Amino acid sequence: MIVQQILDIEWKMFDSVNNIGGRASCQDDQKTFTIQRGSQLRAWNDDMLHSYLDDLTTAASEGRNLLSEKYGYMMEHTSPTEYAAIQAQLPLVSAEKKALIEKIAAVQVAWLEDLSARYPHVTGNGRPIHQNEDSVYGTSFETYLKGELASYSQKTLQYYASYVAALQREQRNLNELILKNTCLAYGYASIDDAEQKMSVR
Repeated sequence: MIVQQILDIEWKMFDSVNNIGGRASCQDDQKTFTIQRGSQLRAWNDDMLHSYLDDLTTAASEGRNLLSEKYGYMMEHTSPTEYAAIQAQLPLVSAEKKALIEKIAAVQVAWLEDLSARYPHVTGNGRPIHQNEDSVYGTSFETYLKGELASYSQKTLQYYASYVAALQREQRNLNELILKNTCLAYGYASIDDAEQKMSVR
């Protein structure tokens, strides 16, 4: 299954990411990584999955780690001084890619705002939503998403943007699809079931 192929490659890359402050505890938690990332990937369409698998295999053949690059791009907002030291090592993000990233992120931030209003308990332990909420203690959803999108190829980003636009037309919410998958993976019957049970803790 293509999702499992992606997860296998990503886990190897994630396991070998070198963090500024040393190895993170989440790098020793493959189960949580598989649930969280798998829930996201299972909300994608086939074009996105196949294109991203190509991104991963191409990067691996070139000795590049897309997950390291993702965290590197995020540092532009979370650790500007450290980012300046590694910026030259990261692939240049074209103006066209930046425009797609901003377009996608704006929609997904709005989707998450909607989800947070409807499911405050389920989403309450997640990242802050907005980039202006970044701090040394935590990276926002917006910054994390933009860093991740920057690590994708132009082709994958175009598929992603098309999918987001299609979901908008259908009045569906990608963040909600991902959250539903996550709740099911943790044993809840639905997001509503998770919200109800978390609200009484």
